[in-house]
Amino acid sequence: MKAHARWRSTCSMNKMRGTGFLLGLLLTVSFAYAAEINQPDLPAPAQVGHALNEYLPVKNAINTLKMEHANQKKWNSGNYEFNLRAGKAQRNLVGTGQNLQEWDVELERPFRLYNKVGIDENIGAASVAKAEFALGDARHEAARMLLKLWFDWQRATAQASLWQQQTNILAQQAAITEKRVKAGDASRLELNQAQAAAAQAGVSRQQALLRAQLAGNDLMNAFPSILLPDQLTPVTPVPVEHDLAFWKSHILDDNHEIGMAEQQRRVAQLMAERSRADKVPDPTVGLRHSSEFGGTEIVNGIYFSVPLSFGLRSASAEVVGQQAAIAADQAAFVRRRLEGDIFTAYTRAVKNFDSWQLAYQAAQSMRSNANMSARAYQLGETNLNDNLTAQRNALESSLAESMAQLDANESRYRLLLDAHQLWPLDEHD
Repeated sequence: MKAHARWRSTCSMNKMRGTGFLLGLLLTVSFAYAAEINQPDLPAPAQVGHALNEYLPVKNAINTLKMEHANQKKWNSGNYEFNLRAGKAQRNLVGTGQNLQEWDVELERPFRLYNKVGIDENIGAASVAKAEFALGDARHEAARMLLKLWFDWQRATAQASLWQQQTNILAQQAAITEKRVKAGDASRLELNQAQAAAAQAGVSRQQALLRAQLAGNDLMNAFPSILLPDQLTPVTPVPVEHDLAFWKSHILDDNHEIGMAEQQRRVAQLMAERSRADKVPDPTVGLRHSSEFGGTEIVNGIYFSVPLSFGLRSASAEVVGQQAAIAADQAAFVRRRLEGDIFTAYTRAVKNFDSWQLAYQAAQSMRSNANMSARAYQLGETNLNDNLTAQRNALESSLAESMAQLDANESRYRLLLDAHQLWPLDEHD
């Protein structure tokens, strides 16, 4: 009997692994079709895209991108404008008593040196690129938050469901005990124990329902576009395909945070280059027209001016140069930190799948023992304490299995998300 049960359990696990393998192939077909992944234990992709676009940090990133486009126009056009000056004066000729009216008009404008024009255009383009990466990173972080809140709600819902099942089982056990008391096969003390166990399970069920309601409320507040289904189809975990090098390569090659840090470094370098170029000041060219001695003299001219400042411009260039060095160090730090995060995410996904396999096997055995114990108690072959212990162990193992299953799925989805294989994160493109 035991050998036959082990054979059936092994066959069930092999069948489950085969199904998981096929499912894994479907999930990793191509990066180009990542947006089409629609798992039954995840929100619909259309809801996800809408929810991410409505998330406040994403909206802020969209507005920041628009702002950088406007700033790009400013960098391209420069901040110099024409300046018009006009004046009027009166000349008094001493001795003659004559008062002569005079006036003058000047039109001037500073001009950027040619090398600065190119630098400014590059600064504007790099700032826009940085904002685009920042928008992608905001959507990525929003997707991570959505995934976390979604599985928090799933865990709370799964616990409530299991406690509901446990409450039903213990209520049945209490009913059986009551019948045995009436038949004289059990004591009143056993009935009190059975009823108390059912009541305690009911309390735990109410607490689990509260946690599920609060988790669902947190999810809906953060992402109102996500519709919570009445019932979710459990998804059997599948192992992570490929090795750590594969995931590191794909995550780092298409990473918004790295792109944002690199563009920040690029902007800082360009600003330092611009500051060094400012050591040679921009000239101001002006045209002058004046009427003097009551209009008897008309003067037309052109003038040229250059500000002279040596210490200030050199110090400013040095400050911006140090800022560029800080940005370069930050970009290198971001890459190293992400490598550590990828290792953690990959290891967690692999180990969580292994843990679920063990939890699944343990839960199968505990549930089988609980069913046999319940049947034996109904037939009077065992006592109530042993039966309640078996039911409690089955519940604990089922809870552990359910949590391990959700942990395995969430950690694998998180890995897919970071590799841009789960949900579209660049819809703005």
